[in-house]
This record gives sequence, C-alpha cells and structure tokens, in this order.
Amino acid sequence: MSISSVNYSTTTSTSTTTSSSSSSSLGITSSDFLQLMVEQLQNQSPLDPADTDSYLDKLVSYASYDTETAIADSLESITSTLSSTLSSSGLGYIGQTVEVTGSTTSLEDGSAEWTYTLDSNASDTTINILNEDGDVVWTGSGETDAGTYSFTWDGTTTDGTQLEDGGTYTISVEATDSDGDSVDGSTTVIGKVTGIDVSDDDSLLKIGDASFSVENVLQILAS
Repeated sequence: MSISSVNYSTTTSTSTTTSSSSSSSLGITSSDFLQLMVEQLQNQSPLDPADTDSYLDKLVSYASYDTETAIADSLESITSTLSSTLSSSGLGYIGQTVEVTGSTTSLEDGSAEWTYTLDSNASDTTINILNEDGDVVWTGSGETDAGTYSFTWDGTTTDGTQLEDGGTYTISVEATDSDGDSVDGSTTVIGKVTGIDVSDDDSLLKIGDASFSVENVLQILAS
C-alpha cells in the first residue's frame, strides 16, 4: 500500500434540524382555543355565569399564543441556519483538534500526527515521512495486523537530526502480504485547526502550513 500525498475532498451532506412548532406538539391552535371558549359560554349555566375578568385574561393569552409560537419557530430556524453556516464555512472548527482525510500535515510543537489503516493483514509494513521536496527524512516499521493505528512523528530524521517546526510533511505507508502483493489502506491527519483560507471558492482549514477542505473533516476530537 502506498499512500499519495494529495489531500482530496469528499462530498458530504449538511444535516439540518427540523423543528416542531409548539402548536403542532400540543395538537391545538389559538382558533381551537377560541372555539372551545365560545362553546363554554354558550353552554354555561345562566345561574352561574363565567367570570368576565377571567375570560378577558384568556383572550389576551390566546391573542399572543400564535405570536409566541412563530417567534419560537423563527429562533430555532435561525439557530439551525447559523450552525449550518459555521460548519460549511469552517469557522466552527477554529481551535478544534480534528481528524481529516489526507496524508500531509505540519510539524508543530515538535509533533506531527497521523492514523493509518490496513484493510487486511500484512507481512511487512514500512512507514516513510517525506518533506516538501518528496525526500524521505524518516523511515521505520509499522503494524502488520489489519486495523487502524495512530502514528506520531517527533520531527527527528532517521540520522537523528531534529527538524524545526513549520513546513509540511507527508506520511507514506507501504504494506505487502506474504505473497508480496500490496495491502490496501488509507491515512488521515490529526491536528488543531489554526485558521481558514477563503481565498478560493472552497473554504480551506489550516493545520499549521497544511490546508484541508472542510468536507474532508471526519470528526472533531477535542477543543
């Protein structure tokens, strides 16, 4: 298995929340209330009529019922719209530690973190870390059982040189089975979103010097 250094986008659908209005949850409207009140007036006892002040209070409550319901529905709609906007623009990801589809990330605070997945068992797995020029700066052995594994690189090259923070590095995982055939798999990048690049039509999340499409986000791990 050899993982490309290209961070690609996948299409996701934005989820929306459908709100239920207060009137639908109660199963009754202000018109229903007024009709019930008229029925009560028509059928009240002449010897014990209803209190006028009490009915006036009820009329005021009924008059404001639909308005309050409409306001509640509008607030829920605004909240849903804001949540969708923040997600699609990427603003909600700033400061969050996320997992995104890709293989290239930055060395920040002496650390670069990925995950790699083997779809089936391998007899040999080699992990290479490449710099921006495509040169291998670190190489080592990886896991061989099928599954998903975390891998953190501390910025030290194979010959023991400590690289400075900044720049981008790419993980390449090469796995083969007992017959020498390549084992399929994939990689993801884990890092804290430090900014957003909106210079193009697509909002790109910044993890150090590396950029990722918002659609590549798989999950938020921590803030």
